[in-house]
Amino acid sequence: MFSHIVTIFKIPELRRKILITLAFLAVYRIGYFIPLPMIDQAALAEKMRLQGSGTLGGVLNFVSLFSGGNLSNSCIFSLGIMPYISASIIMQLLSSGVVPALEKLKKEGASGQKKINDWTRLLTVPICIIQGVFIYRNFVGGTGDDGGGGTTIAGVAAGTFTPFYFGLGAVLMMTAGCLFLMWLGEQIDEYGIGNGISLIIMAGIIARLPEAIGLLMFVPGTGQLKPSLFTLGSEAGDISLEKLIILALLFVGVIVGVIAITKAQRRIPMQSAKHVRGRRVVGGTKNFLPMKLNTAGVMPVIFASTLLILPMFIFNILHSQTGWTWAGELANVFQRGSGWLYNISYVVLIYVFSYFWVAVMFNPKEVADNLKESGSFIPGYRPGKSTADYLERVLLRVTFVGAAFLAVIALIPTVISTEMQVDPRVAAFFGGTGLLIVISVALDLVQKINTHLVMRNYAGLTED
Repeated sequence: MFSHIVTIFKIPELRRKILITLAFLAVYRIGYFIPLPMIDQAALAEKMRLQGSGTLGGVLNFVSLFSGGNLSNSCIFSLGIMPYISASIIMQLLSSGVVPALEKLKKEGASGQKKINDWTRLLTVPICIIQGVFIYRNFVGGTGDDGGGGTTIAGVAAGTFTPFYFGLGAVLMMTAGCLFLMWLGEQIDEYGIGNGISLIIMAGIIARLPEAIGLLMFVPGTGQLKPSLFTLGSEAGDISLEKLIILALLFVGVIVGVIAITKAQRRIPMQSAKHVRGRRVVGGTKNFLPMKLNTAGVMPVIFASTLLILPMFIFNILHSQTGWTWAGELANVFQRGSGWLYNISYVVLIYVFSYFWVAVMFNPKEVADNLKESGSFIPGYRPGKSTADYLERVLLRVTFVGAAFLAVIALIPTVISTEMQVDPRVAAFFGGTGLLIVISVALDLVQKINTHLVMRNYAGLTED
């Protein structure tokens, strides 16, 4: 492996792309620690510490995990890249048959896709503003007179700024931060290596790993290892030697399983028709049509997790406004990892969104028509409708297995957190959205590096 890494940096173009990518990611991490101005950071940190143990704090930490931002901290990148991803998903869905004009534009090729990308960037701005207002309201948490003629806003330093103008400035700065991250991702796409937006999200997830290790192994505020690490058996909620070994083995096992399922595919045999050209017979070669087991990727987990946040917020608001006991009980039911009803709803939504996303992204009829036009066919099935029906049947079965895999991976952090009494921020690295994103992006990055190596007659990273 060391020799492969040395080979990578021997290639000038690849070395330049990697260094540019690392430089852009460093800029992202630096901006992550630039706070919004006019805020009493100490007061806000205390508020977020108290809020972090509650329901809202858990939700903010979860959403921040796959947004590349920090919704519990007042930095210029608080929104992360999630507004741009939301805009991309909306445009992708609209251009997949919902809006005929966008579907036609999508089929025009590079020129049409360029226009769709421009509209995606424009759609990002209002989404940023809407999300920025909600984050600002969470930062604010109330207003009052500071006794000195200024205005104190839940951690906002006293001064001459009114809440409206401070809020406007904060929202605009967070919007600018998101647009800058969008630009940064596009620069990585053009001058670096890998998918820029995905790399930014992966960097944000990996950056939380030291904090998770600290929560697991060190005494808070001292930097010393927990005494229970050196003993067998410990009190509930603490870490012990056998628990640490089990977590380490489970972490490796989950990663190996996720890689295996992510790369798994159903290969459908395919054959091209023979053609006689002059005295030669061309075609007739055998090939296969790859169909990934996890065709939907991580999107069903993100959709299901986000949708399950809404009932909790709605019932919490009803309970606080009306005092209805049943609303408070239902709000507790829909907290992450709260019980069997939440887990069942989570699994059902993962299946629903898996089939929905695959239906949007994969069109069996279009694939069958492309095979027919290229002179290829699937043995045993007539070109056209018969081939499309066969592909749809295979897709339904493959998606069922892929959704089951996503459901298991999504529930692993909940099981570890509840059964082994591990902090949810630590358990999040043993499965769920974060781990899927990191592994998917890492595999894509390795594949692109391998492409550069093979083009220059070098062995790939995964070859001996």
